[in-house]
Amino acid sequence: MSFNNITAPDLIAMMGAGWNLGNTMDATRDGRGTPSQFETAWGNPITTNDMIKLLADTGFSTLRIPVTWDKHIGAGPEYQIEAEWMNRVQEIVDYGIDNGLIVIINLHHEDWIFPSYERYDEIETKLVAVWAQIAGRFGGYSEKLIFETMNEPRMRGTGQEWTGGTSEARDVINRWNDTIVKTIRVSEGHNPLRFIMVPTIAASAEEIPLKDFVLPDDKYVIASIHAYTPYNFALNTNAPNDNVFTSSTARDIDTLFKRLEHYLLSNGIYVVIGECGSVEKNNLESRADWAAYYSGKGAEYGIPCIWWDNGAQITPKGNEGFGIMDRRRLTWWYPSIVEAFLIPYQDR
Repeated sequence: MSFNNITAPDLIAMMGAGWNLGNTMDATRDGRGTPSQFETAWGNPITTNDMIKLLADTGFSTLRIPVTWDKHIGAGPEYQIEAEWMNRVQEIVDYGIDNGLIVIINLHHEDWIFPSYERYDEIETKLVAVWAQIAGRFGGYSEKLIFETMNEPRMRGTGQEWTGGTSEARDVINRWNDTIVKTIRVSEGHNPLRFIMVPTIAASAEEIPLKDFVLPDDKYVIASIHAYTPYNFALNTNAPNDNVFTSSTARDIDTLFKRLEHYLLSNGIYVVIGECGSVEKNNLESRADWAAYYSGKGAEYGIPCIWWDNGAQITPKGNEGFGIMDRRRLTWWYPSIVEAFLIPYQDR
């Protein structure tokens, strides 16, 4: 595929509003299995080109494909990725590219990634081996394919998992981001100029993670942030009464974007919010208001926002009800939310 050496502002403008193919290629299961067994393990159907065409036809510009490689990686030191899994990932990437979308692939539910000095070398060796293979397979793809080094790397299973971790963990993640970027850069094809998204610890937008975040010294990198803001409205179903979009909701979103501007944008660091959304709480009108305001701020600040869609629609799913696309019927469950999320980017 041809490659245009575009700038970060060009790419950001192209990305607009996006959608996650969640709980699909990132799904896990016990033991080994076929690609289709993994892809459907969490209740979603096999991904089709028609699903991705619906995405593009509706007006989305970016497709993020979360990918969990863990059960598809062989033993060290080669850490060989199963050919069948790599082929299926590539097939879905092609759905996105063929429909004119920007596509992001990453390392998602990789429980083996734990940021510590004690395990630093062991995990870095595996990260390098895995990313060398991914970069090698996709090196010929155009600038419309973005790599994302890790998804929410954090201190799993500890009291600091979601609270910014330790200074050690934050340092390790910065160093691994840099190592992965360098691994991709020395691979063949268009990878020396490909854009790469790199996360803060847990992809957090809180102050301490942002303060300690060190972007690799590379002009083709972008900060990767996840922000379900405000938490009680957007994610916490244990706060059932916090389901109405109010001026307080808006202020929390304002604060988020001002913080991103202060720590990242004002320092010349471009940002993508790779996951956002609001969980279903029988509050359709407020969710549409939230989507309009949140993506409006994203468009205002020049930050693409990508909705987390895990295919779960209804409230009994707990805090998992982020689905907006009915993948089986190829329609949208909540057209008003979709329209509200897209309009700010289309009006630019």
